[in-house]
Amino acid sequence: MIKLVALDLDNTLLTNDKKISKVNENALKAIYAKGVKVVLCTGRPINAIWHYIEQLGLTGPDDYTITFNGALVINNADRSVIAKQGLSKQDITPLYEFCKANGFPLDVLNFDQVYPISDLAESTYTLGGDIKFEPVNFSELPEQMYAKVVAAQEPAILDRLVASLPADLKQRYHIARSQPHILEFLSTTTDKSVGLHALLNHFEWDESNLMAFGDAENDAGMLKAAKIGVAMANAQPEITAMTSYHTGTNEEDGVAQFVSDYFK
Repeated sequence: MIKLVALDLDNTLLTNDKKISKVNENALKAIYAKGVKVVLCTGRPINAIWHYIEQLGLTGPDDYTITFNGALVINNADRSVIAKQGLSKQDITPLYEFCKANGFPLDVLNFDQVYPISDLAESTYTLGGDIKFEPVNFSELPEQMYAKVVAAQEPAILDRLVASLPADLKQRYHIARSQPHILEFLSTTTDKSVGLHALLNHFEWDESNLMAFGDAENDAGMLKAAKIGVAMANAQPEITAMTSYHTGTNEEDGVAQFVSDYFK
């Protein structure tokens, strides 16, 4: 029995202009009213997506969000944490040295703000919400736990970064292309599926109770883990190939199409 529906945002729940359509909103509110948990799963911090949480009414004491691609599982109402993991500055150093030598940008995110690394190439990374950006030289980056590291630039530059990344760095991180212009580096144990597993355990459920929607590389883990993993019609070809369930595009209210039919 499906008890929790997990939703990627960009190119899945959101339209191309970064909005939740009224059709999707109403469909998700309808299943929520029946007792099905609705959980947003994103690479962003919760403050950057709070307007979506409020739009869907996910502000109760038992509502949660998977943030930073699974690095942080957080309660929407009181911001208490169920699970948290990440990278140390020492973990990030080899990636910084590679980017310094090859002219690539990096932004380092802790669980509250963004540190654009100012002694590297210019980044194009942006976030909605009241998120502080504090540029620093890498030598001045505080010693603390970080949720993830982002390389943001035009797709051709990130293609070159991926192609030139040495094998030892590929083994150090969980690397995911969340959007054509965003490449993310996380700890090897961080994935949306890991965050969802922690949340399911919290409710004393398991993946047989999970439905998940996604379109991109950073959604692969949760789509494989879920009893029902649903790829959008606009999903990357490898995501479409690995899933047994499919729906319309993000511009066609694909989420609403599927949940309305499944839960009717």
